Amino acid sequence: MNFDFESYDRGLKRRAFLHQSAYGLGGIAFASLLNRADAAASANDRWSGVIKKPHAPVRARRVIHLCMAGGPSHLETFDWKPKLKELDGKAFPESFTKGQQLAQLQGAELKARGAFCNFSKYGQTGNEISDLFPHMAGIADELCIVRSMQTEQINHDTAHAFMNTGSIIKGRPSMGSWLLYGLGCETEELPGFVVLTSAGKTGQQPISARQWSSGILPSKFQGILFNSKGDAVHYLGSPDGVCQSTQRQVVEEVKRLNGMLAEERIDPEIQTRIAQYEMAFKMQSSVPELTDMKSEPQQILDMYGVKQPGDGTFASNCLLARRMAERGVRMIQLYHRAWDHHGGIVDGMKSAAADVDQATAALIKDLKQRGLLDDTLILWGGEFGRTPMGQGTGRDHHILAFSVAMAGGGVKPGTYGATDELGYRAVDDVVHVHDLHSTMLRLMGVDDKRLTVKFQGLDVRLTGIAGHVVKGIMA
Repeated sequence: MNFDFESYDRGLKRRAFLHQSAYGLGGIAFASLLNRADAAASANDRWSGVIKKPHAPVRARRVIHLCMAGGPSHLETFDWKPKLKELDGKAFPESFTKGQQLAQLQGAELKARGAFCNFSKYGQTGNEISDLFPHMAGIADELCIVRSMQTEQINHDTAHAFMNTGSIIKGRPSMGSWLLYGLGCETEELPGFVVLTSAGKTGQQPISARQWSSGILPSKFQGILFNSKGDAVHYLGSPDGVCQSTQRQVVEEVKRLNGMLAEERIDPEIQTRIAQYEMAFKMQSSVPELTDMKSEPQQILDMYGVKQPGDGTFASNCLLARRMAERGVRMIQLYHRAWDHHGGIVDGMKSAAADVDQATAALIKDLKQRGLLDDTLILWGGEFGRTPMGQGTGRDHHILAFSVAMAGGGVKPGTYGATDELGYRAVDDVVHVHDLHSTMLRLMGVDDKRLTVKFQGLDVRLTGIAGHVVKGIMA
């Protein structure tokens, strides 16, 4: 059989052209996303963000998001409803629920369920806080409690995605990724966006890595999940028989080869690869130092309720979050999976609150005594609320009303917004998730409408086509 070398050569050239064209078009799109000058910068240069001059006064420099995964009941945390307590066990008024979307209670007989705990007013702000949270009650004058939150998604995964990315469309960047992309990072030794997880005894709603994904942004902006127990990062140490100088040579050679590839095509993922090799090398010394808490005084460990540093608890993660904040990490997310109480809400809420109450208050106090609270925004809350109607021994998902607590970073202590007399719907000063995102960005000195990327011909942003700054919660 005769082999047609001429046809084979034409095919090779055609495939090469299509291959290079595909990379070229993708490179052009990503180059406009990142700015050619920044994309071509040395991997040793710390990413300083696309926003070179703040759009507004900078009140917060970093965010610590204490994410209560599963959706804590606002009715047993920060939203006292005596009228609901009076109706406990009786038929829930149909006027509230007719034609409304419910999750698992759709079509069921609806009965009111009053809070099983008591509330009191605390501090000069008069913030009403459940007796499940005595430590947070002790710092009531640091808290900005927003009672009038609403979201659009009634199921956990999509509600988490909406809270984190402002969208349920896969591929949208998380808020931590937006912050890194827009503002850069203040550390060269650690990732700028770190995620930690912990779990309670019950209500352990799963979470997925899409919640800290960089989406359409280059992967250098995604959150890095640290292990809460044991080694924070797998395979961080040098292999047996390999010294740091040898490893440095390997990193430099990989960097050189990737640099050669970067000269052929514009692809931000190549720059990401270079930067991540460099970051991994630096983390070999920075991460062990970060997680080594031997220098922490016993009184600090006791304040957080840490029995054994690095034991995987929410308390230990909160202490680690403070250490990250000190070292310049831009976005720190702590997920505590313990709040999905369709049943057993009495024991479940008591247990979950005990997991997080002391450590949350300690984190806020610790940041304040170190002079870090003023420019650190703390956000405590879940992806949605819980129904004022009972579901067996628990509560169902609820999107028309829930509460979040904030502290530091330019927020005004006190209570903002209100729900109706039964806690079913936010009625005064309603705050949508998009509004929360818009306000968070504004506190960071960013106008959400000006932090955008082009994708498929559209300007994509964290707040979508909505979002308003809630000036009433800003100091």
